[in-house]
Formats: sequence, C-alpha cells, structure tokens
Amino acid sequence: MAAETETRAAADLRAERARCERLVALALEAARAGGADAAEASASVDRGLSATVRLGEVETVEFHRDQGIGVTVYVGRRKGSASTADLREASVRAAVEAALAIARHAGEDPCAGLAPPERLAREWPELDLHHPWGLDAEGAIALATACEDAARAVDRRIANSEGATVTTHEGTSVYGNTHGFLGGYEGSRHSVSCAVVAREGEAMERDWWWTVARDPAELEAPEAVGRRAGERAVRRLGGRKIATRECPVLYAAEVAGGLIGHFLGAIRGGRLYRRASFLLDRLGERVFPEWMAIREDPHIPKALGSAPFDAEGVATRPRELVAGGVLRGYVLDTYSACRLGMETTGNAGGVHNVLVAPSRSGGLEALLAEMGEGLLVTELMGHGVNYVTGDYSRGAAGFWVEGGRIAHPVHEITVAGNLAEMFRAIAAVGDDVDTRGRVRTGSILVGRMTVAGD
Repeated sequence: MAAETETRAAADLRAERARCERLVALALEAARAGGADAAEASASVDRGLSATVRLGEVETVEFHRDQGIGVTVYVGRRKGSASTADLREASVRAAVEAALAIARHAGEDPCAGLAPPERLAREWPELDLHHPWGLDAEGAIALATACEDAARAVDRRIANSEGATVTTHEGTSVYGNTHGFLGGYEGSRHSVSCAVVAREGEAMERDWWWTVARDPAELEAPEAVGRRAGERAVRRLGGRKIATRECPVLYAAEVAGGLIGHFLGAIRGGRLYRRASFLLDRLGERVFPEWMAIREDPHIPKALGSAPFDAEGVATRPRELVAGGVLRGYVLDTYSACRLGMETTGNAGGVHNVLVAPSRSGGLEALLAEMGEGLLVTELMGHGVNYVTGDYSRGAAGFWVEGGRIAHPVHEITVAGNLAEMFRAIAAVGDDVDTRGRVRTGSILVGRMTVAGD
C-alpha cells in the first residue's frame, strides 16, 4: 500500500512540475509582451506532514501545501519583482504587470540582469533527489511515539521531554528565463528528531538527536534516534564550570559544520562587495593550514545539498574552495559577481555539498587522544560572530578532556577567538563525517582558543 501511495505521489508531483513549467513560460511571454527586455520566473509546489508526540501524547499533527510563483523583469537596467501564491493564469499575468510597473519606477543598476546565457545548464545529471514516503498521520505518530519511548527508557533520570517529531516533505520547483532556459526537478526531505531532559537533584540537562535524509530508507531507526537523545542528555548531568583559560578546543562533528559555515559566510558575494568580510581580497592566499582541503560537489546522488543548477539556472559543477590551505574560490551569484568584477560561481540560492577532507584516519576518539587536554564542544549557543573583524564568541557546552579521555561535563562557558586565527590554528579534521546537511565535515580540532568560565 505504501509503495502505491509513493508511486501516486511521484506522479502527482511530476504533473505539478508540468503545470509550473506552463506558468513560468506564460509569465515570461507576458513579460516580453509587456515591454520587458529580459525576465525570469520561478514556480514551486511543496507539501508535507509533521507529527509531534510529547510525554506519550500527540501534541501536533500538521499538513501543509504551499505554492507560488515569483517574477522578475528587467527594463533596461531597471528591475522589478512580484509574486503570488495564486497560480491561476490571471493572477500570474497580474504579477507580471506589477513587476513591470515597479521596474519602470526603479533606479538604474548596472549589474541588474540575467545570468550569462553561456553559463546556463543545457543538460544535467539525474541526482536521485526525490523519494516519496508513503506515510500517513497515524504512521508518523507511531514512529514519533516509538522514538520518544526509547529516549525515556534510557535512564530513570530522564525526567521530561520536549517531544519527538517525524516530518516528511516533498516538492517541485521550476525556473525559467528569457535566455531560453526552462528547467525543474523534484526533491524530498524526511527527518526524525527527539529532545529530552535529564534530571539529577536540582540539576537538569537537555540534549537531542536527529536523522535526516532524502530517502526514508536511509533514516536511522526512530528507536536509535531516541536512545541517542536520551544517552546524550544523561551524560551531561554533573556538569561543572571551569576556570577561564586558553586551551585546545575540539568541535564534535555535529557542531563542526557551523565553524565551516562561518567560513562560507565570509566568502559570500554579498558580504564581499559590501566590504563586510574579514576574508575580503584574500583570494589566492593561505587562510587554513597547508594540508586543508574544502571542495563543493553539487552532484552527489541523494545528498541534501545537491542541485543540477542554481536559482538562476547556472550549471553547478564540482570545484575547489580551499586547496593546500589556499582560498581558491568565492561563493557568488550573478549580481555579486558583477559587483566584484568576477563571474558567477553557480551559487545563487546557496552552496551545494561543501566537503571538508579529513586530515587523518580516526574520528572523535582519535582526536580526543591527540588533544590530550582541552575542551570538547557538543553544543553551541548564540550568534556571536562579527564577519567584518572575524571576532568570534559563542556560548558552549560539552566536556573537559584529560589524558585524551572525557573527564566530566562542563556548562555555562564561552569559547572565543578570531576566525582568521582559528582557521589557521586547525590542527586536525576527523573522518567521522556528518552528512546531515549541506556542509559535510568530521570533528575539527582547533589548537588554541579562549575558554571563558568562572
């Protein structure tokens, strides 16, 4: 029965893509007829289900279905944009007329315009991004219940729960422009997560775990997710403060992606052309240790960040961002590339599967042994990053490490430094790669940072 449901879902979504293609073509034709020199449009239809169970009771069940089309027109170098969630032809034409009216009153911008036609994707690989999950509300509730039950059964000290959630999502999107590009594809994303609270005396600690994948067959079992969440919460009991010091800091794989995310944020075109990045004008310079390698690979089958083309229709391609520790590429869309006097890197809409190469075999345990004494970070809080200066300060929790082994939990601390110095001080990257996002990296050991406690 589930297989039949999934087959119908896939067929329905392909039909929605065909409808979106017709509406995008209609919008482009209407824009040309209305006097636009160039135009682009994107349409999408998304649907999904989410169920949350807390303390054995159903807390929420939500179905959603969203749709919309956005149109951007260019009259000379003047730009106008409009959108609508109503996909009737009359509404699409009205959105085009609104965009044209805006463009006629907009100021000239020499960088306004479409991506170069020679950079647009004309053919693309099959990336296996759409895997429907024939899951109804009852099935989602059962999985969430099994997940939370497993978490609460880990230890008698599991005193409360923030709930377990199961989500399934799928959608289709289409982009087209007056350079002759028209393309679209379907995608899916499914997840199971759980968060619980452990208590011992007056002390309480919260932790969680999750699994996410395009293919539901690749999700961790709900019971495994729950057990991991419960175990993580219990092991944080007995947390202590530590005195302020300088020491090595090891970012566990599940939080190390955030550190690389700050690097990606600093090389985004918008920050660069506004001169608001500490990595401005550093292209071709060493910003990491000489062994460090980071690349972007948009064509990994089933990966969460995979895409055959970007939000402007530009063909995506594998490329080096960092090689030999040297910054080799920025993250640019057409507009930011123009402002910088460069070419688009196919990153309109974001990055696609950023892979940090491990520096050695061995994951967290190996890096703990290498660190010897220092701080293992398993959770970060706050957003204390100044991209202009690179100054970094975030609340953290984790474990103090002595003799290469976890000694005790720590809490109420802050880790601080300067990102430029932190990147150069990276001592190792483990092979315990976390694949649950657009950034794929193992645990990262930074040789020295300030840890502020008592």
